[in-house]
Amino acid sequence: MTTREVLREAKAATGALALLGSEEKNRALLAMAEALTGEQEAILQANREDLAQAEANGMPGVMLDRLRLTEARIAGMAQGIREVAALPDPVGAVISRVERPNGLVIEKVRAPMGVVAMIYESRPNVTSDAAALALKSGNVCVLRGGKEAFGSSSAIVRALRAGLRREGFPETFVNMVLDTSRAGATELMTAVGLVDLLIPRGGAGLIRACVEQAKVPCIQTGTGICHIYVDAAADPRMALDIVDNAKTSRPSVCNAAEVCLVSREIAPVFLPMLAERLTSARAAAGKPPVELRLDREAAAIIPGVPAGEADFDTEFLNYILAVRVVADVQEAIAHIAAHSTHHSEAIVTGDAHAAELFTAAVDSAAVYVNASTRFTDGGEFGLGCEIGISTQKLHARGPMGLEELTTYKYVIHGSGQIR
Repeated sequence: MTTREVLREAKAATGALALLGSEEKNRALLAMAEALTGEQEAILQANREDLAQAEANGMPGVMLDRLRLTEARIAGMAQGIREVAALPDPVGAVISRVERPNGLVIEKVRAPMGVVAMIYESRPNVTSDAAALALKSGNVCVLRGGKEAFGSSSAIVRALRAGLRREGFPETFVNMVLDTSRAGATELMTAVGLVDLLIPRGGAGLIRACVEQAKVPCIQTGTGICHIYVDAAADPRMALDIVDNAKTSRPSVCNAAEVCLVSREIAPVFLPMLAERLTSARAAAGKPPVELRLDREAAAIIPGVPAGEADFDTEFLNYILAVRVVADVQEAIAHIAAHSTHHSEAIVTGDAHAAELFTAAVDSAAVYVNASTRFTDGGEFGLGCEIGISTQKLHARGPMGLEELTTYKYVIHGSGQIR
């Protein structure tokens, strides 16, 4: 089936989905979750084949981890669908209500977008997250995964559609395009009249291509050059735990820290602790050590690799951390303003004034005080899961859940009024 044919089928299904009530949508979601675990072995077999091909093509280990599915990860995907089913239905919610002097009652009501298309790379779990959030918010989804995860994503979609069929729902509520070429992605970006919202989720190249080429409404989701600033008033051990978690717990994801800024006052104490934890201790434990790319001042305190010009503007998605010493919170804020992708930034401090200044001045989707950037996630924010993390300001910002997949319309109740 061509991409255009998939889009037409999806558009045709929007009317039926828009008429479903919350109970019916929840029944469909629970059937999808059950089908996902029921088809677990077929999904894992497809994933093993994708992994073997990716490894043969030289995919790095941290990226293989993004691609890999396990029984536990599939169970987590199914649980994510169930959590979405348990969330309040945004469709039909009254955002505001005004009664005019002439008796008109004007309600601003949440409504589905229609067809939500998504282009994403590597992570097959995104397939079920996107399908669940789209369906609960009354939207038909069209999914275009990357070629490296095509078998895995296809197996997941087959399972989700089987669940829908078993409960008597149209399988065209969840759709997948077969063309994983660049031309296929461009076709989605330019499908005016068939795609109501396009969400790209992947590397900087994909995001840039969508922003530059899309003729349909498009949300810019985040590459994550995420910063952690260790203030002079930080508890060094708390800061160490936070930086370690933000960098090493899963370095291939967009909410992992890529840059650590350290106050000059605390640097002589903190930087040796950081080097020990991220390099020596990890190597001794048989874990990949973090390569520290240091500015001149940091390099005078600890060993590492001299930072190049591009290192403070790179989403490494690997065991690499750029480190810079700054004078104070104001210089940290200035550095972030110059280099951030406006995803997630954190300050570690015991100074309430420094924390207040940082949260007020840093212009990113998620700004943390004394916590890891790894929490920028739909599940961690109580959204069930997320369809992407928006780094733009219009319509949606940060983890995008159900409400961010709706628009609104005005419903006006009268009793014969004329103007």
